[in-house]
Amino acid sequence: MTPNASTSSEPSRRSFLASTVVATAAVAGGMPLLAACGGSETGSREGATSGKAADKLLPTYVASKVAQPDLPSKNGSAAGYTGKVDLAALETSVPDKLGTGAPFKIMSPFWGAPPKPGNPYYTALDAAAGTKVTWQNQDGNTYGEKLGAVLASSSIPDMVVVPRWELVGKIASAVTAKFMDLGPYLAGDKVKKYPNLAAIPSDAWRMGIFGGALRGIPMPSAPMSVIVPYYRKDIFDKQGWSVPKSPDEFLSWAKDATSAKAKVYACGDNMIWSSAAIFGVRPAGTDGWNIGDDGKVTYRIEEPAFLESLEWVRKLFAAGVVHPDDKARSGDPGQRFSAGQILVFNSDMSAWHGKTAEQAQSNPEFEIGAMDYFGADGGNPTLWAAQPATIWSLIRKGASKETVENALAAANFSAAPYGTKERMLVDYGVEGTHYTVKDGVPAKTDQGNSEVINAWVMLAAPAAYFAHPDFPDIARKQVEWQQRQGAFMKKTSTYGMNIVEPSRYAGLSSQFEQLEIDYVRGNKKLSDVQQAISTWKSSGGDKLRDWYKELFDKNGSGS
Repeated sequence: MTPNASTSSEPSRRSFLASTVVATAAVAGGMPLLAACGGSETGSREGATSGKAADKLLPTYVASKVAQPDLPSKNGSAAGYTGKVDLAALETSVPDKLGTGAPFKIMSPFWGAPPKPGNPYYTALDAAAGTKVTWQNQDGNTYGEKLGAVLASSSIPDMVVVPRWELVGKIASAVTAKFMDLGPYLAGDKVKKYPNLAAIPSDAWRMGIFGGALRGIPMPSAPMSVIVPYYRKDIFDKQGWSVPKSPDEFLSWAKDATSAKAKVYACGDNMIWSSAAIFGVRPAGTDGWNIGDDGKVTYRIEEPAFLESLEWVRKLFAAGVVHPDDKARSGDPGQRFSAGQILVFNSDMSAWHGKTAEQAQSNPEFEIGAMDYFGADGGNPTLWAAQPATIWSLIRKGASKETVENALAAANFSAAPYGTKERMLVDYGVEGTHYTVKDGVPAKTDQGNSEVINAWVMLAAPAAYFAHPDFPDIARKQVEWQQRQGAFMKKTSTYGMNIVEPSRYAGLSSQFEQLEIDYVRGNKKLSDVQQAISTWKSSGGDKLRDWYKELFDKNGSGS
């Protein structure tokens, strides 16, 4: 079965986030949303609901008793399953069909060519869950445009999937205005009707509070879902290189390992993501705000670590250890990593298994490793927790009770844990049609690859996990890496809060992504970055800080 774990909230590029959704069915990052301070739908839609006010809105947490993981979650890691698939031993998490068969429509982002309506995968899921879903799949790359248009209209599908990175501008406000409070169906012990939804961690449910009400059914993420600095372990071992344990060691190794003549370079452009973790820079967006030990509220770009992080990456470019195509931002760095043209590659957790499986036949010696993070001084790092949920399914206001119950039945089915018949059906489809199993390893058929993709998995998910029956050791390594890094994890003051900033501050920080790209390449000066920070403050940053201070005073801190 496929893994369900999120990525770092550090990268903000939409293309990266979208590709991660396809790979892992869970995402962190992008721009956040906010629930009303006062918890009233008629009040301001700016602010956050947290603390005791939020706790009253949440479903009762009831841990699943089926299919326990081989490696339980620890230090904010995902759980891990390291066994093969035994179809005869799969457990049942939905013993009775909760759906009545009443039809309803779902709109969701989709990457690739959507399968035809009535295909065997959709038919099998409907039969098993007792539902009758009409899928309105929309191009994930332009989903925000379609979502904005639909929410501005009077015709909204019964259920809509909303990713966090689309929650900007009017879309953010529309979530509160157009989607219903699910509290009457899920709050407290009411959720026990839907055991798989009850097993979703409370932190993830807390992220589903919009406008002072529980509206979003979450896809949980592992808090320790930071970007991974992968390295070519097979090449390191062959060359006798030790894995660097400080920024200076990395730069020294990078110079030795780079050979322009051989067209081999130490790393690619995206070292900027790992650099942020090395120097302890908080994620972008609302996750970048924090109350310091001195009680002051600051944004990420105001911290000395922000400039230190960029300066280190600038040194990498200046030393000529970054691949020229990465410097030009052309081509695919992942392919360069697989080809051995770059030796360190930053990506989300899905790349560990994806790259291993990709190279298994053509390059059996290929081995990918993950560097443990070090701090700026070579000591322990400061890593910031990812938000516990970043994609939600919501039900439109005015939907009938039967429609709501059928939508919740579908979400409950989709949230089935690994090791169950329901999870197998959601992830792989129908045996013999969509996949075959050999020696405990399921493999999709061509029909499975075209039909069993990003649909039902978007409705809800169990607590984050890793499972790779074809390479079970990868799941173990993923969990153990997250657990090691998790020992150094901290939560920002906005952790677990869905925050939508006042619209007057929209785009205030948008200039920094391009500025960072230009600065590390030597195309901008330090004074340019410093001036941008000063302009940010005078153009609204200082006022936004006051807004956050008031928000924290009213709602408390998430850390």
